[in-house]
Amino acid sequence: MNEHQLPVVVIGAGPVGLAAAAHLTGRGLDPLVLEAGAEAGAAVRAWGHVRLFSPWPEVVDPAAAELLAPTGWSSPDATICPTGADWAEKYLQPLADVLGDKVRYGATVTGVSRRGRDRTVDADRERQPFTVHVRRSDGSEERLTARAVIDASGTWSSPGPLGGDGLPAIGEKASADRISYRIPDFGNPAVRSRYAGRRTAVIGSGASAFTALASLAGLARQEKGTHAVWVVRRGISGSTFGGGAADQLPARGALGLAAKAAVDEGHADAVTGFRTGSVERAGDQVVLVAEDGRRLDPVDEVIVLTGLRPDLSFVSELRLGLDERLQAPVGLAPLIDPNQHSCGTVHPHGAKELSHPEKDVHLVGMKSYGRAPTFLAMTGYEQVRSVAAALAGDREAAERVELTLPETGVCGGAGLFDEPEADRAGGSGCCTAPTPVTIGGETPASSGGC
Repeated sequence: MNEHQLPVVVIGAGPVGLAAAAHLTGRGLDPLVLEAGAEAGAAVRAWGHVRLFSPWPEVVDPAAAELLAPTGWSSPDATICPTGADWAEKYLQPLADVLGDKVRYGATVTGVSRRGRDRTVDADRERQPFTVHVRRSDGSEERLTARAVIDASGTWSSPGPLGGDGLPAIGEKASADRISYRIPDFGNPAVRSRYAGRRTAVIGSGASAFTALASLAGLARQEKGTHAVWVVRRGISGSTFGGGAADQLPARGALGLAAKAAVDEGHADAVTGFRTGSVERAGDQVVLVAEDGRRLDPVDEVIVLTGLRPDLSFVSELRLGLDERLQAPVGLAPLIDPNQHSCGTVHPHGAKELSHPEKDVHLVGMKSYGRAPTFLAMTGYEQVRSVAAALAGDREAAERVELTLPETGVCGGAGLFDEPEADRAGGSGCCTAPTPVTIGGETPASSGGC
């Protein structure tokens, strides 16, 4: 097969990966989507209890909607912000079904390289197609050949650790039975019982941490003895809880206010400037010890919500140009720096900013943002529209901006992120929170995702 007969391999059948396939199809290119899970949006389904801050029209890709239209599909109620489960079941799976055999499940990508060339070899490099190493769910392996690679695998599989230096704290792995790195689904009775009547440390200062604090406060109003210890690596300032009523995504503003109320009402104690260095066992409890020697009182559970980071191990043989701080493409990094930008102030961008020294390789979606938490689904859709145009040879369309982002208010802000600790669940980055759960008549404020 010549180069133009080879498929474009897309890694990940999440929102941005499937949108990439839709745009490639519209360009007459042949996509092959490789999904490690058993169904579309496997990572999104993992946080199915989480509700996006953005309504349906902002989380559906236009090219994908065109593919779906002939099946009778129509976008759900435009005023509703879907949960992760809704997003997967009502949009992602139908889209994958339309793409048919262009999507393969149970296919984990373990490596990508140029055919016959490791990253050190220059000779004839760009004329070689890509080889994509895949492990199937039955344990067998295969090698696929591709003309280009779009990595939309996200960051869900790589949560940030408890340690204040970006590495696991001493004793963190040994106490794994007491530590969670996800937003608990407090609507699940088994999960609720794990935290009811107990002391829980919540580590982080983004929307995920706010969600956990608000939910634990609701549980505390019903279950005596339930208490949270909110551990923040920096101090608490006026911007810590977000934009409040000034946030143009009202649900997100309400979430920050709910977290503040949890502290103000005494359901959570805030500990600032605490960078965890070690975790010690105290019977069935654990003790967090800071790098400066401070020790917290024992807690029963720890919820670590310190952001997510990209897994670059399977693309290590490719020549990627990544920013040394954010692990994002060097052309994109200045546009998404969380010290300067919130979700709505990130300038729309495409193939040019996502390019690497290795031609025809693009990291897109949440993975393209590296450790920055300012990602919007709408931004990811614009990325893959541009990338598909570039791969089709339509330079004018690739360079054209076809997205105007709404100003979404406070989602970070200058000086807030010493370490990116904001929530990045699924394709909506920092802007997510769980569905409200009624606990004893109380409904903790939550919802939304960009």
